[in-house]
Amino acid sequence: MDTTIFQQFANIPTKEIAPGYFSKLIHTNNNTINFIEVTAGSRVPVHSHVHEQCAFVIEGQFELTVNGEPQILDAGLFAVIPSNVPHSGYAVTDCKLIDIFSPVREDYRNL
Repeated sequence: MDTTIFQQFANIPTKEIAPGYFSKLIHTNNNTINFIEVTAGSRVPVHSHVHEQCAFVIEGQFELTVNGEPQILDAGLFAVIPSNVPHSGYAVTDCKLIDIFSPVREDYRNL
């Protein structure tokens, strides 16, 4: 098996990137893909970054606030957050999320 192409998800270390946010991070040349398990009640304060972010909920409910507008995301609703737009998050339930960032999150690569 060519391990430059095929890799084991189980071999990616889990890192707590914020209180209650447990991530497995994959970095490509152009993107960072963040697989996150979030404990109910965990919050990420308002912030922004240069990266465009696509946010998906695989399981649970997650309240995403973008430009001051809250929206409950579930498996049927996702968000595309433009670069430098203020946003925050709150796990209504235990959640499994996938965030895709472009360009690569060098700050996450260095965790």
